Amino acid sequence: MALVDYEVEGHVAKITINRPEAKNAINPEVACRLTDAWHSVRDNPEVRVAVLTGTGDVFCAGADLGRLVPLISGNRSAEDEWDERMLADRTILETALLREFDPVKPVIAAINGHAIAGGMEIVQGTDIRVSVPEAKFGVQEVKWAIFPAGGSTVRLPSQLPFAVAMELLLTGDLITADQALGFGFLNKVGEDVMSLANNFASKIAENGPIAVQAIRKSARACLGVNEQAALKLETEISEPVFQTEDAQEGPRAFMEKRVPIYRGK
Repeated sequence: MALVDYEVEGHVAKITINRPEAKNAINPEVACRLTDAWHSVRDNPEVRVAVLTGTGDVFCAGADLGRLVPLISGNRSAEDEWDERMLADRTILETALLREFDPVKPVIAAINGHAIAGGMEIVQGTDIRVSVPEAKFGVQEVKWAIFPAGGSTVRLPSQLPFAVAMELLLTGDLITADQALGFGFLNKVGEDVMSLANNFASKIAENGPIAVQAIRKSARACLGVNEQAALKLETEISEPVFQTEDAQEGPRAFMEKRVPIYRGK
Protein backbone atom coordinates (compact mmCIF):
# COMPACT_ATOMS: atom_id res chain seq x y z
CA MET A 1 0.00 0.00 0.00
CA ALA A 2 1.34 3.43 -0.95
CA LEU A 3 1.82 5.92 1.85
CA VAL A 4 -0.57 8.23 0.00
CA ASP A 5 -3.47 6.85 -2.03
CA TYR A 6 -4.89 8.87 -4.91
CA GLU A 7 -8.06 7.90 -6.74
CA VAL A 8 -10.62 9.67 -8.89
CA GLU A 9 -14.29 8.75 -8.98
CA GLY A 10 -16.40 10.83 -11.32
CA HIS A 11 -15.31 14.41 -10.78
CA VAL A 12 -14.03 13.87 -7.22
CA ALA A 13 -10.41 13.06 -6.29
CA LYS A 14 -9.78 11.34 -2.98
CA ILE A 15 -6.37 11.63 -1.33
CA THR A 16 -5.63 9.45 1.70
CA ILE A 17 -2.52 9.57 3.88
CA ASN A 18 -1.71 5.94 4.74
CA ARG A 19 0.80 5.93 7.56
CA PRO A 20 -1.36 5.16 10.61
CA GLU A 21 1.43 3.47 12.54
CA ALA A 22 3.24 6.84 12.56
CA LYS A 23 0.08 8.91 13.08
CA ASN A 24 0.22 9.84 9.39
CA ALA A 25 3.30 11.96 10.04
CA ILE A 26 4.84 13.47 6.93
CA ASN A 27 8.10 11.82 5.97
CA PRO A 28 9.84 12.46 2.61
CA GLU A 29 7.80 9.84 0.76
CA VAL A 30 4.49 11.20 2.07
CA ALA A 31 5.55 14.74 1.13
CA CYS A 32 6.49 13.68 -2.40
CA ARG A 33 3.34 11.66 -2.93
CA LEU A 34 1.13 14.47 -1.60
CA THR A 35 2.87 16.85 -3.98
CA ASP A 36 2.15 14.51 -6.88
CA ALA A 37 -1.48 14.23 -5.80
CA TRP A 38 -1.98 18.01 -5.67
CA HIS A 39 -0.44 18.36 -9.12
CA SER A 40 -2.83 15.69 -10.39
CA VAL A 41 -5.81 17.52 -8.90
CA ARG A 42 -4.76 20.74 -10.59
CA ASP A 43 -3.89 19.23 -13.96
CA ASN A 44 -6.72 16.73 -14.46
CA PRO A 45 -9.63 18.55 -16.18
CA GLU A 46 -12.03 15.82 -15.01
CA VAL A 47 -11.37 16.61 -11.35
CA ARG A 48 -13.62 19.34 -9.96
CA VAL A 49 -13.07 18.88 -6.22
CA ALA A 50 -10.69 16.95 -3.95
CA VAL A 51 -11.19 15.28 -0.57
CA LEU A 52 -8.20 14.80 1.75
CA THR A 53 -8.32 12.37 4.66
CA GLY A 54 -6.15 9.99 6.68
CA THR A 55 -6.12 6.32 7.63
CA GLY A 56 -6.63 5.35 11.26
CA ASP A 57 -7.59 7.63 14.12
CA VAL A 58 -5.21 10.55 13.42
CA PHE A 59 -5.57 12.88 10.44
CA CYS A 60 -1.94 13.99 10.49
CA ALA A 61 0.50 14.60 13.34
CA GLY A 62 2.72 16.88 11.24
CA ALA A 63 6.28 16.46 10.06
CA ASP A 64 8.19 13.31 10.94
CA LEU A 65 10.71 14.75 13.40
CA GLY A 66 12.99 11.76 12.99
CA ARG A 67 13.04 11.57 9.20
CA LEU A 68 11.91 14.78 7.53
CA VAL A 69 13.22 17.53 9.78
CA PRO A 70 16.81 16.14 10.10
CA LEU A 71 16.96 15.73 6.31
CA ILE A 72 15.86 19.31 5.66
CA SER A 73 18.16 20.73 8.33
CA GLY A 74 21.17 18.85 6.97
CA ASN A 75 21.57 16.55 9.97
CA ARG A 76 20.74 13.44 7.96
CA SER A 77 21.98 12.34 4.55
CA ALA A 78 19.71 11.08 1.79
CA GLU A 79 19.04 7.36 2.09
CA ASP A 80 16.53 6.67 -0.70
CA GLU A 81 14.87 8.17 -3.78
CA TRP A 82 12.35 10.13 -1.72
CA ASP A 83 15.10 11.77 0.35
CA GLU A 84 16.99 12.65 -2.81
CA ARG A 85 13.91 14.14 -4.42
CA MET A 86 13.22 16.26 -1.34
CA LEU A 87 16.74 17.65 -1.35
CA ALA A 88 16.64 18.32 -5.09
CA ASP A 89 13.35 20.22 -4.93
CA ARG A 90 12.88 22.42 -1.89
CA THR A 91 9.31 23.30 -2.94
CA ILE A 92 8.00 19.79 -2.30
CA LEU A 93 7.15 20.27 1.36
CA GLU A 94 5.46 23.62 0.72
CA THR A 95 3.39 22.02 -2.02
CA ALA A 96 2.49 19.03 0.16
CA LEU A 97 1.25 21.39 2.89
CA LEU A 98 -0.63 23.59 0.40
CA ARG A 99 1.50 26.48 1.61
CA GLU A 100 2.40 28.08 -1.70
CA PHE A 101 0.76 25.72 -4.16
CA ASP A 102 -2.75 26.26 -5.45
CA PRO A 103 -4.52 23.11 -6.68
CA VAL A 104 -7.10 25.46 -8.30
CA LYS A 105 -9.98 23.12 -7.40
CA PRO A 106 -11.75 23.23 -4.01
CA VAL A 107 -10.25 20.96 -1.36
CA ILE A 108 -12.33 19.39 1.41
CA ALA A 109 -10.59 18.11 4.55
CA ALA A 110 -12.26 15.00 6.00
CA ILE A 111 -10.52 15.11 9.35
CA ASN A 112 -10.60 11.61 10.87
CA GLY A 113 -8.61 12.49 14.00
CA HIS A 114 -6.10 14.91 15.49
CA ALA A 115 -4.66 17.52 13.11
CA ILE A 116 -1.52 18.86 14.75
CA ALA A 117 1.48 20.91 13.58
CA GLY A 118 1.88 20.24 9.83
CA GLY A 119 -1.45 18.40 9.88
CA MET A 120 -3.13 21.55 11.14
CA GLU A 121 -1.29 23.54 8.48
CA ILE A 122 -2.63 21.34 5.68
CA VAL A 123 -6.13 21.95 7.03
CA GLN A 124 -5.52 25.70 6.90
CA GLY A 125 -4.87 25.38 3.16
CA THR A 126 -8.21 23.65 2.48
CA ASP A 127 -11.55 25.26 1.67
CA ILE A 128 -14.14 23.17 3.51
CA ARG A 129 -13.49 21.13 6.66
CA VAL A 130 -15.41 18.40 8.46
CA SER A 131 -14.16 16.58 11.52
CA VAL A 132 -14.86 13.74 13.92
CA PRO A 133 -15.86 14.99 17.40
CA GLU A 134 -12.76 13.62 19.15
CA ALA A 135 -10.23 15.43 16.95
CA LYS A 136 -8.00 18.14 18.40
CA PHE A 137 -6.27 20.94 16.54
CA GLY A 138 -3.16 23.00 17.11
CA VAL A 139 0.38 23.95 16.16
CA GLN A 140 2.81 22.70 18.78
CA GLU A 141 6.09 23.60 17.09
CA VAL A 142 6.86 26.27 19.69
CA LYS A 143 7.05 23.56 22.36
CA TRP A 144 10.01 22.06 20.50
CA ALA A 145 11.66 25.44 19.80
CA ILE A 146 10.84 25.33 16.09
CA PHE A 147 8.70 27.56 13.87
CA PRO A 148 5.29 26.59 12.39
CA ALA A 149 6.49 27.59 8.94
CA GLY A 150 3.74 25.89 6.96
CA GLY A 151 1.75 29.10 6.88
CA SER A 152 0.31 29.19 10.39
CA THR A 153 1.51 32.67 11.39
CA VAL A 154 -0.13 34.01 8.22
CA ARG A 155 -3.32 31.97 8.00
CA LEU A 156 -4.35 31.25 11.58
CA PRO A 157 -4.84 34.92 12.55
CA SER A 158 -7.24 35.31 9.62
CA GLN A 159 -9.03 31.99 10.05
CA LEU A 160 -9.51 32.22 13.83
CA PRO A 161 -10.18 35.15 16.14
CA PHE A 162 -6.82 36.90 16.53
CA ALA A 163 -6.48 36.27 20.27
CA VAL A 164 -7.30 32.58 19.84
CA ALA A 165 -4.78 32.23 17.01
CA MET A 166 -2.07 33.86 19.10
CA GLU A 167 -2.89 31.61 22.04
CA LEU A 168 -2.43 28.52 19.89
CA LEU A 169 0.71 29.82 18.21
CA LEU A 170 2.48 30.93 21.38
CA THR A 171 1.41 28.25 23.87
CA GLY A 172 1.22 25.21 21.61
CA ASP A 173 -2.10 24.29 23.24
CA LEU A 174 -4.78 22.35 21.39
CA ILE A 175 -8.48 23.07 20.84
CA THR A 176 -11.28 20.54 20.42
CA ALA A 177 -13.36 19.98 17.31
CA ASP A 178 -16.35 21.65 18.98
CA GLN A 179 -14.23 24.69 19.82
CA ALA A 180 -12.89 24.83 16.26
CA LEU A 181 -16.45 24.60 14.96
CA GLY A 182 -17.51 27.44 17.25
CA PHE A 183 -14.66 29.61 15.98
CA GLY A 184 -15.73 28.95 12.38
CA PHE A 185 -12.60 26.95 11.59
CA LEU A 186 -14.71 23.88 10.73
CA ASN A 187 -17.91 23.52 8.72
CA LYS A 188 -19.33 20.45 10.43
CA VAL A 189 -18.52 17.92 13.15
CA GLY A 190 -19.84 14.36 12.94
CA GLU A 191 -18.88 10.72 13.29
CA ASP A 192 -18.99 9.86 9.56
CA VAL A 193 -16.66 12.48 8.10
CA MET A 194 -16.46 10.81 4.69
CA SER A 195 -20.22 11.05 4.25
CA LEU A 196 -20.10 14.69 5.27
CA ALA A 197 -17.18 15.35 2.92
CA ASN A 198 -18.73 13.44 0.03
CA ASN A 199 -21.97 15.37 0.44
CA PHE A 200 -20.10 18.65 0.03
CA ALA A 201 -18.02 17.23 -2.82
CA SER A 202 -21.02 16.00 -4.80
CA LYS A 203 -22.76 19.36 -4.49
CA ILE A 204 -19.66 21.21 -5.66
CA ALA A 205 -19.02 18.77 -8.52
CA GLU A 206 -22.56 19.35 -9.83
CA ASN A 207 -21.94 23.08 -10.21
CA GLY A 208 -20.29 24.83 -13.14
CA PRO A 209 -16.57 24.02 -12.70
CA ILE A 210 -15.31 27.25 -14.24
CA ALA A 211 -17.57 29.29 -11.97
CA VAL A 212 -16.53 27.24 -8.93
CA GLN A 213 -12.83 27.77 -9.62
CA ALA A 214 -13.27 31.49 -10.32
CA ILE A 215 -15.33 32.04 -7.17
CA ARG A 216 -12.73 30.22 -5.10
CA LYS A 217 -9.93 32.20 -6.75
CA SER A 218 -11.66 35.52 -6.11
CA ALA A 219 -12.51 34.75 -2.48
CA ARG A 220 -8.92 33.78 -1.73
CA ALA A 221 -7.31 36.60 -3.74
CA CYS A 222 -9.45 39.26 -2.07
CA LEU A 223 -8.54 38.27 1.49
CA GLY A 224 -6.87 41.20 3.22
CA VAL A 225 -7.31 43.50 0.21
CA ASN A 226 -9.08 46.84 0.68
CA GLU A 227 -12.65 46.89 -0.62
CA GLN A 228 -12.08 49.07 -3.69
CA ALA A 229 -9.16 46.98 -4.90
CA ALA A 230 -10.96 43.75 -4.03
CA LEU A 231 -14.06 44.70 -6.05
CA LYS A 232 -11.86 45.53 -9.03
CA LEU A 233 -10.14 42.17 -8.67
CA GLU A 234 -13.50 40.42 -8.42
CA THR A 235 -14.60 42.03 -11.69
CA GLU A 236 -11.43 40.91 -13.46
CA ILE A 237 -11.91 37.33 -12.29
CA SER A 238 -15.67 37.14 -12.83
CA GLU A 239 -16.04 38.69 -16.28
CA PRO A 240 -14.55 35.76 -18.26
CA VAL A 241 -16.96 33.37 -16.52
CA PHE A 242 -19.94 35.02 -18.20
CA GLN A 243 -18.42 34.32 -21.62
CA THR A 244 -18.26 30.54 -21.16
CA GLU A 245 -20.48 27.87 -22.67
CA ASP A 246 -21.38 26.72 -19.16
CA ALA A 247 -22.70 30.21 -18.36
CA GLN A 248 -25.09 29.84 -21.29
CA GLU A 249 -26.05 26.29 -20.33
CA GLY A 250 -26.91 27.15 -16.70
CA PRO A 251 -29.65 29.77 -17.39
CA ARG A 252 -30.92 27.69 -20.33
CA ALA A 253 -31.33 24.63 -18.12
CA PHE A 254 -33.08 26.76 -15.49
CA MET A 255 -35.60 28.05 -18.04
CA GLU A 256 -36.13 24.54 -19.44
CA LYS A 257 -36.56 23.10 -15.94
CA ARG A 258 -33.85 20.46 -16.35
CA VAL A 259 -30.52 19.54 -14.79
CA PRO A 260 -27.70 21.49 -16.47
CA ILE A 261 -24.89 19.63 -18.21
CA TYR A 262 -21.63 21.45 -17.56
CA ARG A 263 -18.56 20.70 -19.66
CA GLY A 264 -16.06 23.12 -18.17
CA LYS A 265 -16.01 25.24 -21.32
